[in-house]
Amino acid sequence: MQTLSLLHSDEFPIGRYADALTRESIVAGRLDDLEKLVPSSGGSALTVVLVDPGLMNGRQTALPLGTRTAIVGVGLDEQPLWLADDTIYLHVSKNPPVSTLLSAVKRAYQFLHQKARFAQLERQLTERTRELQQVAEVGSALSTVRDHSVLLTMILSKARELSRADAGSLYLLDDVSGHRVLRWKLAQNDSIDVDFEEKVLPITRKSLAGYVAMTGETLVIDDAYNLPADAEYQINRSFDEENGYLTKSLLVFPMTNHAGDVIGVLQLINRRARRREDDRSPARLTAKTVPEKVVPFDQDTAEIMRALASQAAVAVENNLLYESIERLFEGFVTAAVTAIEQRDPTTSGHSFRVADLTVELARVVDRVEGGPFAAVRFTPDQVREIRYASLLHDFGKVGVREQVLIKEKKLYPMQLDNIRGRFEYVMKSVENEASRRKIDYLLEQGKDGFDEFAAHLDAQTAETILKMQKDFTFIAQSNEPTVLPEGDFAYLQALADRDYTDIRGERRLLVDPEEARILSIRKGNLDPAERMEIESHVTHTFNFLLKIPWTRDLAAVADIAYAHHEKLNGRGYPRQLAADDIPIQSRMMTVSDIYDALTASDRPYKRAISTERALDILRMEVNDGLLDGALVETFVESKVYERAGVLRT
Repeated sequence: MQTLSLLHSDEFPIGRYADALTRESIVAGRLDDLEKLVPSSGGSALTVVLVDPGLMNGRQTALPLGTRTAIVGVGLDEQPLWLADDTIYLHVSKNPPVSTLLSAVKRAYQFLHQKARFAQLERQLTERTRELQQVAEVGSALSTVRDHSVLLTMILSKARELSRADAGSLYLLDDVSGHRVLRWKLAQNDSIDVDFEEKVLPITRKSLAGYVAMTGETLVIDDAYNLPADAEYQINRSFDEENGYLTKSLLVFPMTNHAGDVIGVLQLINRRARRREDDRSPARLTAKTVPEKVVPFDQDTAEIMRALASQAAVAVENNLLYESIERLFEGFVTAAVTAIEQRDPTTSGHSFRVADLTVELARVVDRVEGGPFAAVRFTPDQVREIRYASLLHDFGKVGVREQVLIKEKKLYPMQLDNIRGRFEYVMKSVENEASRRKIDYLLEQGKDGFDEFAAHLDAQTAETILKMQKDFTFIAQSNEPTVLPEGDFAYLQALADRDYTDIRGERRLLVDPEEARILSIRKGNLDPAERMEIESHVTHTFNFLLKIPWTRDLAAVADIAYAHHEKLNGRGYPRQLAADDIPIQSRMMTVSDIYDALTASDRPYKRAISTERALDILRMEVNDGLLDGALVETFVESKVYERAGVLRT
């Protein structure tokens, strides 16, 4: 709309120009004063004002004429002082020819049109810049999301936000039994509350998503209920009918990866009209309000969405690749742990149970609001780090000799068999000696008194053999490992001093010093050398884990596993670290490791003990300065062992 306002005094010969101005289809009118023009300039009209010298009136203050008003001065000596800095001003001489005045008016309108167009383009550029900046921010955000469902939700939410879509759906292409299908992964709707359930749909040109998936084209539909007659696709109206909704404008576009392959489809529904700045909570759309509140998706929006879709496709593929790598690595870890535990079937499941216990303890600690753990928080990546460290904490046992690894008693089976053989030899020798003495008696003295002699000799022999049997039983009992230091091994030392004559007539000890030393082990079943070999598994584990190219979020796995046998008082192994040098993740794993070792029923060298007894031992180790008291208290008070599903009876 264009408006020509003639502000004039009696000196201005308006009649001379009125007819010419009207013939140019410009509305001619009269305003009483300049101030009345100001409100009209704020509307959509483009206004040109003719001003003559008689209207100057000495005004000094600038008027806010706005960007849609131009001033044409007719015969003015100088530019009016009341013009704003951005007001368009043109000057013509006094009593100009009609053609000159018309030319000035036209040029004024041209300037206004150009100015208005420039302002419009500037707004559009600002809007596009903002949208592109948002797309870049969305792309950056998408690249950091690891959770697949969270990623898909973010993609659809951001697409709807940027396009002002009231609803939308996201589909991914998938293979099912060798056939390509569309997997409907997500649906969102601001106006209708619906329960969504993932579905598998065939890829066909009859559906909007299927058509886009097959062709790679983008569909911009202004009215879903009035599709072109030659359209191969159609909409499913059942949702609208069941929910009192009305689908009108649609934008359906492919998610295409870097290779140009379609990996998914985004469908945006009902673009809302741009709302006022103060309209923070737009009303839900209904079938009645859709025609008024919904506008078509424009081509600029379609281009923005295609840019977003490309970034989303890359993010989805990267996410799926990351998940695939995670599954592969998870399988490797599971296989590695299983392989190690097969070397020692007696500890089967130990690493998995320790991982469950430690992760559960970490989650409990993470929720603590006060006390020593008030500032301790674990991110999801750190929890994964703890889990992998716990699963692999015993992997270094691959470097321990199997006979040491699976040793059940203090003596190896062959060593105990050797002692048994000596005892059996001595007992057989006692019987043989008794028989020889009987024969000698008969040869020397005949049958007189033989029965009494034989009976007495048999009693002595039986007593000696019984004593030998009891002694061997004591040795067998001494061969059993103990959980805690207990027992008196003085009698064992006495046995180690006894000797016998072997088949070659040489004197030999019934129990040699090495066997006596091993049987005298007061805790467990390993001697110092064997214990050092077993303890070396921690260093083997660390060296092995260092060779794995962990990602930055899992970089501490090796260090956590390396410290799981350290004790707060510096008497742990292999580095004798003190409390402040032991990571809290390792301290948590130590509690879990000890608890499972105490309560596990699969250890042949010791019997499983009850939960209460195991918890008492943990408390004892706290009192001895070995374990973190706050962690043990949290482990016990929160009943971590129950929630991890490893409660022992």
